[in-house]
Amino acid sequence: MCGIVGLYLKNPDMESQLGEMFEPMLLAMTDRGPDSAGFAIYGDEVSTDMIKFTLQHADEHYPWHDLAGKLEEEFDTPVSVLHNANAAVLKFEAEEMAAREAIEKFAPDVKIMSAGRSIEILKEVGLPEVIAKKFNLKGMKGSHIIGHTRMATESGVSMEGSHPFSTGKDLCLVHNGSLSNHNRLREELKKKGIHFETENDSEVAAGYLTWRLREGASVEEALESAIEDLDGFFTFTVGTQNGFAVVRDPIACKPAVIAETDDYVAMASEYNALSTLPGVESAKLWEPEPGKVYFWGKG
Repeated sequence: MCGIVGLYLKNPDMESQLGEMFEPMLLAMTDRGPDSAGFAIYGDEVSTDMIKFTLQHADEHYPWHDLAGKLEEEFDTPVSVLHNANAAVLKFEAEEMAAREAIEKFAPDVKIMSAGRSIEILKEVGLPEVIAKKFNLKGMKGSHIIGHTRMATESGVSMEGSHPFSTGKDLCLVHNGSLSNHNRLREELKKKGIHFETENDSEVAAGYLTWRLREGASVEEALESAIEDLDGFFTFTVGTQNGFAVVRDPIACKPAVIAETDDYVAMASEYNALSTLPGVESAKLWEPEPGKVYFWGKG
């Protein structure tokens, strides 16, 4: 049993309030997932010739500026660093794969949480309230955000095994449920060039979507294929550079509820996570239908 929450702001004037609106949603899911929590926030977008990495290390005093200096020499370009607890966001001009290889060379003990033009992923072991405070979730700004609170049932409790999972540029996934064919599918996806960091079944779902997108599918098409190819029960919320999507398996035994107003779309595993949102009392409320893909985004 885990908790999923997501918030997409239709009204750009509210982007400075994103973290403040979202934090109570995440904390409301503590009972569904008390062992770890995380979130992926989209905002502070860089230009098309740049890449943004979210990196994490166990040591809160890790010398991020030393790593940035090595990357500046490697790519002959300035590297900006934003330090946040034991994580850092680095932005610089480079091609993604070359930048990944350089980070792994200079800092093999650093975890790459996400890469893209917009996404930043922060996650950790512990109660959601502690993690939200650690990373100053309330003060964050952006256009949309998805989050997860985990109750580990199929694997050990670790930062790496917590959600969200990102296996592609500006793509991430959170999952409530369990997949039965993830081991076989993981091996098939490895042959197609998808890299995995953990044994978590949710990372396989994220990897599957990355592969489909690389093959030219849209997010909606990739999720429609996932309904057919992923065995098990699930509610997925998927973040992209432009928005977020929600889908439940054809049986839909895992809960989900959506609230929509003129200003935002929000989803959660339970209504109580939506109850603090402004204007929710007059929002359109519904449960997403089984086997149907919902997407909200820019444009």
